[in-house]
Amino acid sequence: MASMSMSSCLDKSVRQHYMSLPQGEKCQVTYIWIDGTGEGLRNKTRTLDSEPKTIEDIPEWNFDGSSTYQAEGSNSDMYLIPVCMFRDPFTLDPNKLVLCEVFKYNRLPAETNHRISCNKVMEEVKEHSIWFGMEQEYTLLGVDGHPFNWPSNGYPAPQGPYYCGVGAQNAFGRDIVECHYKACLYAGIKIYGTNAEVMPSQWEFQVGPCEGIEMGDHLWVARFLLYRVCEDFGVVATLDPKPVTGNWNGAGCHTNVSTYKMREEGGLPYIEEAIDRLSKRHDKHIRVYDPHGGQDNMRRLTGQHETSNINDFSAGVANRGASIRIPRQVGQEKKGYFEDRRPAANCDPYCVTKMIATTCLLDLEDVKENQ
Repeated sequence: MASMSMSSCLDKSVRQHYMSLPQGEKCQVTYIWIDGTGEGLRNKTRTLDSEPKTIEDIPEWNFDGSSTYQAEGSNSDMYLIPVCMFRDPFTLDPNKLVLCEVFKYNRLPAETNHRISCNKVMEEVKEHSIWFGMEQEYTLLGVDGHPFNWPSNGYPAPQGPYYCGVGAQNAFGRDIVECHYKACLYAGIKIYGTNAEVMPSQWEFQVGPCEGIEMGDHLWVARFLLYRVCEDFGVVATLDPKPVTGNWNGAGCHTNVSTYKMREEGGLPYIEEAIDRLSKRHDKHIRVYDPHGGQDNMRRLTGQHETSNINDFSAGVANRGASIRIPRQVGQEKKGYFEDRRPAANCDPYCVTKMIATTCLLDLEDVKENQ
């Protein structure tokens, strides 16, 4: 059994006494932001005099960027600008979670604030009503980094019985998955579903359909909820695209995409046009589909374990070994959506959705090289 954190072993009944105390008219608001790694999330909480009704009711705040890889100690104040509000499933109503953009001392966006440029593109393509659905795969680990419930020496049985599996011998950590699902529903996340994945201790949840910038907002907060739920259980959720080497599946963040023209009768040609555009910018997409310019995906996109090869672009109906999959139902109905299977589990959804919207919907001759 993988090791669990000492915090998870504390007497939770003692905690519950304090959590049930009344708080009057006051409201706790937890500010959430992306740190300087582009992968990690940070949070801190403050008290407001009353429950905020809209995002405009939540004030700006600041933090020490020198402790989050975002600033030097000599000029470390960073601004938190609230952009999206959710109910708090940990401290319950009327308390809130608020996702924030990060700005530097000079009011310019922090280097890992990709939301602002993503939102600009989404406003440009608003007439297309672009929808996204992202499939977030993750792996449960002990605090020692060993996969949860794997033998301390050796490996579990080979892949085969775990995908959508049931039973103690096949499903490792379902309590965490179900608690996360409920937390997302309570918070107001547009969670679509969940399932056990191919590798033992690997799971997936889906968020969407979301339109435009909403996709990144909801997926980042869903990730925060996952980390917090895992914290309560004393285990770790990793988004590493290849957490275990060898004959084990990696972890991706498959991204489903459609515009209103694709969803209407006779929409298949628009899907095919989008795929053709994607084929011409494969290398640029790979560079933004993980936080390290494609280095993480090199371990995952090998052409094996239900992936395409990172160096080649491919597309096909019901083909999970392709870069782009057209679901069989879409091929039959001649309308719907396509699935980009290249994004890594640790991708920034703002970068991914921005790149897809740019490639598929904007005039490529007018797109700058750095987009």
